[in-house]
Amino acid sequence: MPITDLIPGKPKKIEVGGKDICVARIGDEVFAIGDVCTHSEASLSEGDISDYKIECWLHGAEFDLRDGKSLTPPATEDAEVFAVTRDGDTVTISLNS
Repeated sequence: MPITDLIPGKPKKIEVGGKDICVARIGDEVFAIGDVCTHSEASLSEGDISDYKIECWLHGAEFDLRDGKSLTPPATEDAEVFAVTRDGDTVTISLNS
């Protein structure tokens, strides 16, 4: 996907290989984690980004976009992380993390 499809600070849900993935652009960096909150069935791409964290809109659990780590309750499990490669203005998300 072109990096211009990603608005800095606004998460976007995409599907890769049948998996829903939350993609987030922070400056020139792009991160990809599993879109479903590990605490509930809420979509993380509907949450808010601050610094390198995304907050689930449903119960407020936060995850680090860089490594998927669960940062705040009620989530206790980390989110899945996906590899992101960039070639010029093209961003590719791989299911192999």
